[in-house]
Amino acid sequence: MNRLPSRALFKSFAVLTVVVLGTLAPTSCCGNEPTEAETDSTVSFVNDVVPILSRHGCNAGSCHGAARGKDGFALSLFGYDPAGDHQTLVREIPGRRIDLAMPGESLLLAKATGSVPHTGGKLFEKDSDAYQKLLHWIEQTAKFDGETAPQLVQVSMTPKEVVLEGHQAKQPAKVLAIYEDGAERDVTNLAAFSSSNSNVASISNDGRIVADRPGEAFVMARFGAHTVGCNVIVHSKDDGFEWPTGIEEANYIDVAILEKLRKLHIVPAPVCSDADFIRRVSIDLTGRLPSRTELASFVVDEDIEKRAKLIDRLLSTDDFERLWAMKWMDLLKVRSINPVSDKSIWKFSQWLKQNIHDGVPIKQWLTEMLTASGGEFENPPATFFQDLPDQKKVAEDVAQVFLGMRIQCAQCHNHPFDRWTMDDYYGFVAFFDMVRRKRGTDPRERIIFSVKGKTLHPVTKEVVKPRFLGGENADATSADPRIALASWMTSDDNPYFAPNLANRIWEQFFGIGIVNEVDDVRVSNPPVNQVLLDQLAERLIATEFDFKALARDICNSHAYQRGTMSGWNSVEAEKNFGAAKLRRIRAEVLLDIISQVTETTDDFAGLPAGASATEIPDGKTTNHFLNTFGKSTRQSVCACEVNTQPNLSQALHLINGDTVHNKIGRGKVIQKMVKSKTPNPEIIENIFLRCLARSPTERELDQLMSELKSGGKRNQVLQDIFWAVLNSREFVFNH
Repeated sequence: MNRLPSRALFKSFAVLTVVVLGTLAPTSCCGNEPTEAETDSTVSFVNDVVPILSRHGCNAGSCHGAARGKDGFALSLFGYDPAGDHQTLVREIPGRRIDLAMPGESLLLAKATGSVPHTGGKLFEKDSDAYQKLLHWIEQTAKFDGETAPQLVQVSMTPKEVVLEGHQAKQPAKVLAIYEDGAERDVTNLAAFSSSNSNVASISNDGRIVADRPGEAFVMARFGAHTVGCNVIVHSKDDGFEWPTGIEEANYIDVAILEKLRKLHIVPAPVCSDADFIRRVSIDLTGRLPSRTELASFVVDEDIEKRAKLIDRLLSTDDFERLWAMKWMDLLKVRSINPVSDKSIWKFSQWLKQNIHDGVPIKQWLTEMLTASGGEFENPPATFFQDLPDQKKVAEDVAQVFLGMRIQCAQCHNHPFDRWTMDDYYGFVAFFDMVRRKRGTDPRERIIFSVKGKTLHPVTKEVVKPRFLGGENADATSADPRIALASWMTSDDNPYFAPNLANRIWEQFFGIGIVNEVDDVRVSNPPVNQVLLDQLAERLIATEFDFKALARDICNSHAYQRGTMSGWNSVEAEKNFGAAKLRRIRAEVLLDIISQVTETTDDFAGLPAGASATEIPDGKTTNHFLNTFGKSTRQSVCACEVNTQPNLSQALHLINGDTVHNKIGRGKVIQKMVKSKTPNPEIIENIFLRCLARSPTERELDQLMSELKSGGKRNQVLQDIFWAVLNSREFVFNH
């Protein structure tokens, strides 16, 4: 007896046909007319399907992109492995997730439209563009086109900047993809959008930017491995803002900053007083406070160039060189730890200090360090490679310190918020494949040498050639690819090196980078002022990377010399350098200036008696005060190793700890002034001038004199006043 085939048998036969013959026309089997999908252009798995999965969060870390997937279904995080994703969708459970016989009943579509239970909920409707594209791809036999699809090379978003006025003001954005064959495509409906501050401006799934409240936000679009963005400024409607007259520009820095402040409708703070300026610039350039004599002569000096002359004098001091040597030693993790000996650390620190003292351009000593080989005693820059466990860590540290990029994410998957892919990551690692180390004849010394090595891509298992970040493959004929890397990194054409150094130098004087954090440069963390960053980088290149010249420009700008601000827009003003930011002084400098004003010294292991904390070469050398106030442990190259955030432990240490109390007693500053029969008002003024670079106000003086008249012992009361000033926020912060 003849029987019609069951529906399940029909589906099995259809799937088998696809597997064997590689094609299927289910509409013909069903006797229907050709669908629209068959007359449309082919839907690409790489350039259409994967972006749809990304746009709707299917391959995010919180969903199927997690390491173990979700609900038995795993995709590569953010689509870094399209071939693997296709295998999972189509071949892992044939006929279930993708139903080639009846495309509309594929579990992929049923889950996304809420037709069957789905942990992620309903993602889109059946009449949506996403649904139609997925349906057409399945109807076109769900092919994988990884080898034939044109490669995505660039994504752009327009407009680049938007100024919106009023709540709910709108601006459409457009995302354009450019492929290797020159084709351009509007992918606004495939991009995944997000906002850095949705309280100011949000962006809808169709790319429409919507204003909420005054402020600044950065909206982003991600398509494929590319992330692009648009800066959004929101004003209150008819806020009546007018830019005041008389705001002067000292140099190119002020021009860039004031232009941004005009757009934000923020009036900058006025320039600070001479007393505030000399204290601020002395701490920033030398790690010292001005003496009472220096302060007095500077304040009464009527020379209009006196600030510029002071800056030049401070830049020429040994203190400036010592301060910057410390900063670089923090970044390069200079510390004695097995297998790095004390002798190696000492030689490396002396080499670094000598380069800074001699004015050797950063690009020159960086090249020496990146290409170093041999024994670290004879060739100190080779020490850089001693505390690095493997080639991956070397590559990550080099990228973070000298290019400002955290590429660690791309080790396991394409970076979700930046341009870096796994190909970029392993291409950069390949530069350090040949670096090895061995024990020298002196057991304290290690020898850096080269061998022939290779880096394998963890997904493709292919050998990866050395490749510049965001660029091309390096010259494979070089015996040591580090030479090509050093040449590329220090090239004037490198788009990352000069801006990174300029940003780090800027952060030293403002407490916040133009890109912040300074070592987290990515598309989704844009500079607050791109024009300013570009100009600072150009200045570095023009001066052969003379960071003293750039420091001079920064300190001479009105932006650096502005006072502090309070009010509703003070945070935005500080963020955009329209007002000074209160900065807690870093640990080593704070200890040094406490020693300076109390006329005491400190002892540190391996250094002569009386050496300053900023001279410490070894990151392991420390004390309780330095640990409490956030001295860098130099365990990583992260800028966050130096912690300048105030906390309760610091306040308690100043109040109850022995550092301030003992130094006041050992220095005998108060006893000396009492012994010389100095009047109480003069002693109080001396304390204020040496610590705060200002005289006490009339109210402060009256209150303190009242304390002296209250019957306590004179020496003890004066020491208490000294102690109170050293505990004040005004002393501990640079302002």
